[in-house]
Formats: sequence, structure tokens, C-alpha cells
Amino acid sequence: MAIYKVHGIPMSACTARVLLCLHEKGLAYELLPVDLAAGAHKQPPYLSLNPFGQIPALEDGEVSLFESRAINRYLAHKHKDAGTDLLRSNSLSESALVDTWMEVEAHRFNGPISEILIQILVNPMYGMASEEQKIETEMGKLGKVLDVYEERLSKSKYLAGESYSLVDLHHIPTLVYFMTTPKANAITSRPHVNAWWNDISSRPATMQVSTNMKL
Repeated sequence: MAIYKVHGIPMSACTARVLLCLHEKGLAYELLPVDLAAGAHKQPPYLSLNPFGQIPALEDGEVSLFESRAINRYLAHKHKDAGTDLLRSNSLSESALVDTWMEVEAHRFNGPISEILIQILVNPMYGMASEEQKIETEMGKLGKVLDVYEERLSKSKYLAGESYSLVDLHHIPTLVYFMTTPKANAITSRPHVNAWWNDISSRPATMQVSTNMKL
């Protein structure tokens, strides 16, 4: 089997998202570091892989892809019979639920949690102050999403049903960082969300990838 080439850095949440999928599928890959400090992601030749100058990018022979969620869909479709069936591809209704909740993660969960992480973790690294009002605003948005999750997870073990899927996987990288912040009680205070997090964070793939997620 060919070795996938992943361009990125292990502490990047988006890169980690792709690495999680590769590990869940048991696929071989080579991680090719991108020197962000030197601006390599904004210059050729990297721009030929991702014209928007962001990481990660994936090469599979002549196929070149960017956007971590799209990469994971590609990998999960191509290797649907390997490792974990992350798309629930043998059931139309289950796969439709996976698609639905992946949209929720991308459009309702990711925005507020990413802004919170920028304010609490990233800004101080660059000598910038955290904006408390912005943090609280985004925490309000995130809390509403997590309330929906709490209700959903009171009825099923995972967000798309009783089986772990790409939906759950896509949440992991940002939550790894979020759980190191003083706002982690947004997860731990919701029993079903907390049980879900304890489950998905203890998977072998998660434990292996998160080891290298050090800011």
C-alpha cells in the first residue's frame, strides 16, 4: 500500500485531524513538516498543494488534497473496509446522520471553540492579551452547541449513533487543547458530553496522535 504524504505539523489541530483518520484506518503515512515560522506555507512550492496557504495538505500519488475534513472523507471512502468504518457506509440512514453531524461540527462547534483557543492559548504565545469579553461571547455560543450535544448523547453513545464515526473524530483535536484550559468544565459539567469525551479521548489513535500535540 502506498504511503500517504501529509504536509503539516503535529501540533496543528487540522493536521492532527487527518493523522487521527490515518491511524484509525491503519494507513501508512509520512509527515512532512512545513516551516510555518519561515512562512513556507505561503510560498511556492507549498502553494501548489494548497493555494490558500494553510496546512495540512495530502498527497496520494497524483491526487493532491487540502482541507482536513475533505481529506478525511476521501480517506474514509477510499479505505471504507479498513480499520474503523468512519462513514457508516453500509447504512444510508447512518451515513446521513454522519453527514449531518459533521456539518454541525464544522459550522457550529468549530468556530467558537477555535476562537476560544486563540484567545486563551495562542495569543499569549505571541505576547498578545486575551480578550475576556470575546472569550465569554464565544463560550456562550459553544455552550448552546454543547447543550444540544448533551441532549443528543443522552440518547446515543456517539453523535451519529451507537458507533464511533468521523463526526466524533473531527471534534478531537480542538477538544484536546480545550481540555487544558480553565474552560474545560464546559465539558466536564455535562455528564453525557463528558462520558463521550472520556470515550473518544481514550481511543488508541487519539492517545497516539495527541502525544505530539504540544504548543
